Amino acid sequence: MNEARFGERRFGEASSPKLQPGEFDASFARIEALAKMLDSAIRIPGTNIVMGADAVLGLVPVIGDAISGAIASYIIWEARRLGAPRWLIARMAMNTTIDTVVGAVPVFGDLFDVAHKSNLKNVSLLKRHAEKNAARYGRRTIETTYTVS
Repeated sequence: MNEARFGERRFGEASSPKLQPGEFDASFARIEALAKMLDSAIRIPGTNIVMGADAVLGLVPVIGDAISGAIASYIIWEARRLGAPRWLIARMAMNTTIDTVVGAVPVFGDLFDVAHKSNLKNVSLLKRHAEKNAARYGRRTIETTYTVS
């Protein structure tokens, strides 16, 4: 019963077990740049507060949060394409869902968008997974990522 049926993958099995040389690095650089643009592209002058396009889009009621959620889902899609396991995809989806739903609340949601930074958290999750499974991704460590605690 543990075998895959009709060409389906078993639970936890990677979607693309072998990546082309440099494919992981190129995809990771792309989603890292997107996450930084969404969560930390702008520093408010005179403060240590950093925000991104996600917070700015959140100022447009309903549509802005829907657009930022759709853009953020690209990071999750790319992680799945790179072979991230289902548990990691679920955790990333939860981060994005919380950010989108809470971000839709007027005023509080806008403040939450500035503080939560779900896209950087998702990239950090993927980074840690890739470093733990470096042999599977055919690479060493990723050193350029902004880490969110």
